Amino acid sequence: MNQHNNNRHNKIDYIEFPASETGAAKHFYSSVFGWKFTDYGPAYTSFEDGRLTGGFQANAAAASHKPLVVLYAQDLEACLAAVQTGGGKIVREIFAFPGGRRFHFADPAGNELAVWSE
Repeated sequence: MNQHNNNRHNKIDYIEFPASETGAAKHFYSSVFGWKFTDYGPAYTSFEDGRLTGGFQANAAAASHKPLVVLYAQDLEACLAAVQTGGGKIVREIFAFPGGRRFHFADPAGNELAVWSE
């Protein structure tokens, strides 16, 4: 396990925003804030702001209706079990995506978050 993964374990690692399409978001955030973008198909683009990374999801079937905070966990299955034991509700079981796997959960206040791992 590398040191980078140790530093981000159980911490906010990524934020994902819904978007009707990615072009307008890319134009706005690059021109106003200088963010850099990498496209992953026509409906997804990731950003780097120099400190935090995230993305814009334009696929309505995959997108949350609100910004989605994504945490990192070294052991995804153990984290899913801890979320359930702690009172969270799994709203999307573990699934694969380019770069890793993740699941979504609702915390006791009803906020949807996700957890990912390589």
